[in-house]
Amino acid sequence: MTFLNTSEWQIAAGAAGSIMLVAAGAWLLLRKRPTAEEQERARRKFLSQFGRLVDGMLLDLCEIEVTGKKDAGHTLTMLLYSYRIAGVDYECSQDITHMSDVVDAAQVRAGFPCSVRYQPGNPQNTIVVAEEWSGLRAGLPVLASFADPELLDLAHLRPGRG
Repeated sequence: MTFLNTSEWQIAAGAAGSIMLVAAGAWLLLRKRPTAEEQERARRKFLSQFGRLVDGMLLDLCEIEVTGKKDAGHTLTMLLYSYRIAGVDYECSQDITHMSDVVDAAQVRAGFPCSVRYQPGNPQNTIVVAEEWSGLRAGLPVLASFADPELLDLAHLRPGRG
């Protein structure tokens, strides 16, 4: 049984390290990177599962014409909303262009309350609508009212009577 001397071990370790560096570089260059839409979908999924809720207000729904070489003539549908966390007011927007199966843009009303999901520690990272969750409300809440308030017996609340 023969052992390799020190210089042979150094050559073998250097060759193995070089092969690992070349393989890691090739992987970094040739790997499939997620598209911007896939990254946005993952962000919405994360926030819908782990985000905290806060009340917000819908400000507007607008359509923006994209003017660029890549997507010229493409229209984005943006949902504008505001919310308050720890005394700080935020105004944000969310692109709902590709979410027509989840939210109907014609049903969104400015001035209506909504629920906003945000990431704790990063309150600018928010959503109002996701594939499996929606913070939009169908209408304003209806509070119960009594037709005749005198029908209630309030005698026990008045001092000196009853």
